[in-house]
Amino acid sequence: MSGSKLRWQCRRGMRELDELLLGYLEHYYEQAGDTEKVAFRSLLALSDPELVGYLLHKQTPAADFDLVIEHILDRTDA
Repeated sequence: MSGSKLRWQCRRGMRELDELLLGYLEHYYEQAGDTEKVAFRSLLALSDPELVGYLLHKQTPAADFDLVIEHILDRTDA
């Protein structure tokens, strides 16, 4: 999947989500392993309410998303 398509998918129309997803894409995605890249692309396919729950309300995600969500949130906690 091209970088521009991923960038477009990170744009959710909610500033907080945009910042988290674009921040991960710009600063971590290229170094991530293949499994984490697949998880991130799958995460982008989720609905906005699911993403808000996982990333902003820190609800427990499906196990497939644990690592990528941890890395997305770690970038903002530093």
